[in-house]
Amino acid sequence: MGKALYRNRLSQYKFAGALLASVTGLVGVSGVAHAQDDLKILTAGAIKSVVTGMAGTYQKDAGRKVAVENDTAGALVQRIEAGDACDVTLLPGGALEALAGKGLVEKGSIKPVARVGIGVVVAAGAARPDISTVDAFKAAVLAAPSVAYLDPAAGGSSGVYLTGLFKKLGIEQQVAAKAVLVPGGLVAQKIVDGQAALGIHQISEILAVSGATLVGPLPADIQNYTNYAAAVCTKSTAKPAAQAFIEQLHSAAARELLKSKGMEAAQ
Repeated sequence: MGKALYRNRLSQYKFAGALLASVTGLVGVSGVAHAQDDLKILTAGAIKSVVTGMAGTYQKDAGRKVAVENDTAGALVQRIEAGDACDVTLLPGGALEALAGKGLVEKGSIKPVARVGIGVVVAAGAARPDISTVDAFKAAVLAAPSVAYLDPAAGGSSGVYLTGLFKKLGIEQQVAAKAVLVPGGLVAQKIVDGQAALGIHQISEILAVSGATLVGPLPADIQNYTNYAAAVCTKSTAKPAAQAFIEQLHSAAARELLKSKGMEAAQ
């Protein structure tokens, strides 16, 4: 009698275990399907705040979740070339054209979104140096005990430009000796954290950091604008939705958001 009861209980446990595994499997499949339904966007850091802002609007209007990931332009290009799947990517226009040439983004989907210039940042409350002319900017950089900017080796567009600018101004060695190179992210955060006295980065990235003060843009003669564009990724399985998101980046709301973030909407 005891053995019969044992066999009956064992049979019940096996059935329950199989049922649980079945339910777990269904939940797992559902979870994967839901993740695939998310619109995945890879964006360069300078335009991230605008992308995340518009993502909220898109989610509300379209009822589709958006997953936004950001990195330096160079790192994102490497990720896409390595096979990282995405639905939309926002990068400097030249980078998108190169990716289109390799068949990694849809060439016909590329649309300019905005441009952003480079500015100088100090901590809130710190003295603001004069950067109104090229000579004044040069003097301010030389006078600063430390200067933070994106590491050009990381592929950040502003870091690549500034390295060439310092060489052009004849202060490459002086800056290198006191440089705080930021591999990615927000240069202004290094200023707020006290790791550098002066920072140089894209204006939209400076305005995104609390406790940082934008001194102003680089003088017009040495200003460098990065033009950002959006494109549908070739591997996207949601191309109509991806195209709809790109269209939303050209709405009146997007133009206002771009302006508030220190960027100029593409004409």
